Amino acid sequence: MKKVLSLTLIIILISGSFSGCKKDKGDPPGLPPAESMLIDFSNFIYSGKSADLAFENKGTEDLNWGTACLIVGTWRTIIAVTLAIPVASFKVAVDQDPVYLSDKKWEWSYNVSAAGVTYKARLTGAISGDEVLWEMYIAREGADAFPEFKWFDGTSKLDGTGGKWTLTESNTVQTPILQIDWTKSGTEIGTIKYTYLKSGNSNGAYIEYGLTNNAYNAYFNVHYYNTSLVKFSDVNIEWNTSTKEGRIKSSDYLLGTWYCWNAQKVNVECL
Repeated sequence: MKKVLSLTLIIILISGSFSGCKKDKGDPPGLPPAESMLIDFSNFIYSGKSADLAFENKGTEDLNWGTACLIVGTWRTIIAVTLAIPVASFKVAVDQDPVYLSDKKWEWSYNVSAAGVTYKARLTGAISGDEVLWEMYIAREGADAFPEFKWFDGTSKLDGTGGKWTLTESNTVQTPILQIDWTKSGTEIGTIKYTYLKSGNSNGAYIEYGLTNNAYNAYFNVHYYNTSLVKFSDVNIEWNTSTKEGRIKSSDYLLGTWYCWNAQKVNVECL
């Protein structure tokens, strides 16, 4: 009987130890949405002259919308080059099971295929107070292979309502190029702001995207280096995500007046 009691006691103690470990480990932090890195530029795709000259082409029937496209177009290019692989890698993490490391830190490790190239991704998330500290390491295999380096890092609120990312330019230029600040409202991304960090004339330039309850329910606030005026210019763009109607204004052109376009992206008088 004593042996039975001793064995029972050992089982209880062992079970308690495993339960204690599980309790200490807790659950992994929830991943921020991949949309926290991406502004939707789909309504502003245009090929034309430079943004600095667009306001001067007064005879163009889609001038107002076209100018908006040109101004945000630079950001579309930066994002396409800088974020393609990091975003693709981050999206895959959602379908992976993380491994617990220590001290409330978890790791997601997996392979990603993009344009016929295989990348090894390693994402870590460490809970610190009411925040999660994120680091994404990526290596490339095959032709033009490169060893693992930290492509981006960031923080997010533990409740998932906001955060920040900092992107490194590339494996060969390992300096910060872009900061992304984001907020989430309910189930949707509320605001995203890209700030250009690379040294040069455009250092400090930014574009902020957000949603509102107004008739024009989406907006861009753009602060960019204007090569014609040799200074920074500020531009406000607003549009309706359903009808595609919108408007644009800049304090450096046409006395800061709003200029509008209709659902067909044709210039119209602002009401």
